[in-house]
Amino acid sequence: MLLKLVSCNVFQREACWCIARSPHVVDVEFTELGEHARSDGLRKTIQAKIDAADAGPRRYDAILILFGVCGNAGIALQARKTRLVMPRAHDCCTILLGSKETFRQHFEADPSTPFGSAGYVERGSYFMRTADGGSQVYYGDEYAEYVRRYGEDDARYVWEQMHPPSAPAGDHRAVFIDLPQTSHLGCAEVFRRKAEAEGKQYVRLEGSIRLIANLIMGRWDEADFLIVEPGQQTAGVYDWVEIVRAKKSEPQVNTDKRR
Repeated sequence: MLLKLVSCNVFQREACWCIARSPHVVDVEFTELGEHARSDGLRKTIQAKIDAADAGPRRYDAILILFGVCGNAGIALQARKTRLVMPRAHDCCTILLGSKETFRQHFEADPSTPFGSAGYVERGSYFMRTADGGSQVYYGDEYAEYVRRYGEDDARYVWEQMHPPSAPAGDHRAVFIDLPQTSHLGCAEVFRRKAEAEGKQYVRLEGSIRLIANLIMGRWDEADFLIVEPGQQTAGVYDWVEIVRAKKSEPQVNTDKRR
């Protein structure tokens, strides 16, 4: 098959590892991790890449969307000419753990627990985010703006004054999801130091590349993946099993009032 992959670059190492082993031809584009903080903008970015793939000269068998619901960034994505395939996942935490069942096991009691992975450690100041489908990113866009304005040292001071390290009840853990394919990078130790500096308890969970590999290998079991046919769009279910489904596409509203 000829496949197009649109992925957050938090999965860049894992996705490339799978692409190198896939029997299919896979063209890939990555979005920046920081775009998660603005779900509407991220949705538009993903949709634009879907539309560009449809408009290009290559005729893809499927466009793979390596995102979860992600604060609704994965909702209302429309398949125009080519079917879409995406994991049934609340966010990238599910994808990094390899199944929605494992995600539920570890995060059902406290879905706002911050978590991270090698991709979060490597991608600038983003080292952990919450697992509740929201847009909060620790050391995210706000912190990056402080660094731009004041420099790293002063930004750190301002951040610590505005965000005291005392964690609210239920938010004491910081979970690092460690995949075998990236564990050699040493990111777990970097994450541990940063988490403890924030007054959080470091917890390591074994991750799995299973969902990423199955997506790229074309093993799209309906229990794990949603297939969106042309003329359909994604719709949120927000449970622990289905999570997202396909429905008939809604017409686009033209907001351009120019004559």
